[in-house]
Formats: sequence, structure tokens, C-alpha cells
Amino acid sequence: MAGNDSKKTVKVTLVRSVIGTRESHRATVRGLGLRKIRQSVILEDTPAVRGMIHKVDYLVKAEG
Repeated sequence: MAGNDSKKTVKVTLVRSVIGTRESHRATVRGLGLRKIRQSVILEDTPAVRGMIHKVDYLVKAEG
């Protein structure tokens, strides 16, 4: 597990419903691995993931 310590991670939590949002935003939330409100996932902190979080920043909370 010592190798995993060097990688940066970000914890993403879905805080608002995707009902009534754009289809592309719903797809982005699913792409982040989120299905239910208050569900959290830990993802590698990459530019692609940061871009996805930025796109749906009104639906999710990012920590870390």
C-alpha cells in the first residue's frame, strides 16, 4: 500500500438530485461513479476528474 500514498485523491459526494438537470450533467455524475444522494467516491485527482467536478460543481461536493 505504500505506493498508493504518493497518488493524490479527491473525495466526491453527490449533494443534490440530478432530476431536472441536463442530460450531459447526469452522464457526468454517473461517470464520476455516483448514483445516490450523499454517496461518496474516492477518485484519483487528475485534470479529467477535476474538469468533471467543475462541470457539475452545483451537484457535488469535493474534498481533499
